[in-house]
Amino acid sequence: MSSDHGWISAADASRVLRVSRATLYAYVTRGYVRSQALPGSSRERRYSGDDVERLRRRTEERRDPDKAAARALQWGLPILESSITLIDGHRLYYRGYDAVVLARSRSLEDVASLIWSGRFDGAFSAAPPHRGSAAGQPDDDFPFVARAQSMLAAASARDPLAFDLRATGVALTGWRILNLLTRTATRSGAVVGTIDQTLAAAWSVSARGVDLLRSALILCADHELNVSAFTARCVASAGSNPYAVVMAGLAALEGTRHDGVSARVESMLESMRRARHLPAAFGERLRRGETIDGFGHPLYRNGDPRAAALLDLLRDRYAKSAELAFALDVAGAAVSVTRERPTIDFALAALARVLRLPSGSPLTLFAIGRTIGWIGHAIEQYATGQLIRPRAKYVGAVPGAP
Repeated sequence: MSSDHGWISAADASRVLRVSRATLYAYVTRGYVRSQALPGSSRERRYSGDDVERLRRRTEERRDPDKAAARALQWGLPILESSITLIDGHRLYYRGYDAVVLARSRSLEDVASLIWSGRFDGAFSAAPPHRGSAAGQPDDDFPFVARAQSMLAAASARDPLAFDLRATGVALTGWRILNLLTRTATRSGAVVGTIDQTLAAAWSVSARGVDLLRSALILCADHELNVSAFTARCVASAGSNPYAVVMAGLAALEGTRHDGVSARVESMLESMRRARHLPAAFGERLRRGETIDGFGHPLYRNGDPRAAALLDLLRDRYAKSAELAFALDVAGAAVSVTRERPTIDFALAALARVLRLPSGSPLTLFAIGRTIGWIGHAIEQYATGQLIRPRAKYVGAVPGAP
């Protein structure tokens, strides 16, 4: 297939889809496949290879249900019902509210209440906090996720309401967990004020940066049925308590194919500091077989709205920041090479540089924010009373075969 960064010829698109040119043009008219004019040509067009492949797989899945079932777990067809998050290919919505608007206008407690109950009136500040300090713990030098899992396991054992799996009980436990994770991240004994204010104080972030932390947490709150949310739902379906749900979500989250990628984005940004010509440096990365992380999301054709919102907020508040100028130059160079736009992972890494946050803080922010979503998915799953137990298609040796 002749391809230019994912854009292919009409002949290739027709061949992959096994349709005529007329049918291909009909797909374009219906919005199934994007096309763009070739530079310097008034008639010839190229077609999105991603859209063509997606349409091919969807057609194949209709013809072969076995393949559809196998691929459902890989960006495939929906396999669970949820009322929490809608991704429409362009925007992200929490229970019908635009997440970007919420990030600019609502508190973290408001958004947690919305995701957990469908309303903005949650009074979680009344939830009794966990006792004891997060400072000086034996695992103090461990990364955030390891320390958080240790703290969650201990808190679960001490919490007499850990197995109150009613929706209101899980919401109160969820708020205690959020506060515990914040104390773990800041190595402090208590949350003073709001969660974003506590993080800002611990990380020496000025007043104008507090809202950026709050917005980042809200934009990370949920993203439909990603691997950590699915893991959280599976654990909840077994009847495990919310502490176990969040521990499982954290285990999935720090994987290198989930938000563990944030560490690579941080490292890439740091390495680009030494580059004299950014596009050439990205080209060298590709020649060495290295990835350009933090760009391109399969669920958003026109770019990740979470990243766009966070970068816009950085421009608003830190227009004169040299670190922001550098991050935007890196983003521009990466887009010119990959033709993919920044994801939330890149935006969090840029935020960390501009605010001079500790190393690893992008993952910490993502984890605290995403805990809201995991608790929301747990509440939904507990309400079904169902165990998630898919079947495997056996492809091994036939019993009794010679």
